[in-house]
Amino acid sequence: MPMPATIFTLWRTGVFAAALLPLVWWGWQVANNMAGPEPGRYLLLNIGLGALWLLLCTLSLTPLTKLTRWKGFNLIRRQLGLWTLAYAVLHLICYVLFILGLDWARLGSEIVNRPYIIVGMLALLGLTILGVTSNRWAMRKLGKRWKTLHKASYLILALVLLHFLWVVRADMQEWFVYALTGTLLLCLRIPPVSRTLPKLRQRLKQSV
Repeated sequence: MPMPATIFTLWRTGVFAAALLPLVWWGWQVANNMAGPEPGRYLLLNIGLGALWLLLCTLSLTPLTKLTRWKGFNLIRRQLGLWTLAYAVLHLICYVLFILGLDWARLGSEIVNRPYIIVGMLALLGLTILGVTSNRWAMRKLGKRWKTLHKASYLILALVLLHFLWVVRADMQEWFVYALTGTLLLCLRIPPVSRTLPKLRQRLKQSV
């Protein structure tokens, strides 16, 4: 039985609110002096981590759709992808504002001394390309190449994880959780594994 359109509208609105809420919460903490001695770095790290969360959520949508056959996951794919890009851009803005202090002359030396910045910029470039081509016009223009291009999201995830690894080398446990999640999502896209998801859905349906 098809779901009413209002259900999907509420679903998309809820996802929008859920993606916006962390930014509001972190901003409120900074405004009320609850973000520690370095609020700029607090925003930088949390927004960067939020971008990683959103990227993992976006990559989970295809396996979830195959497992449940619920159309709602497909409806928020572009929305979550654009939110991932928005968080990544905000992460860069925080770096420029709070770490560089808008001193662009420092950027060259920062890149030389901290190669994770290059990796992060490559990931941001990839997210920007995917964001720009996430519309119907681009899908029609690129044709079959569109799917090939958007499979680069896993390469972007690898770059983000490498960037994150360089930043939090002291806390490998947290990095390992994200890396393991990303590896699992990648494995679920391997054709033999991916084909088992509908079968698993049928088995779960029969067992209920």
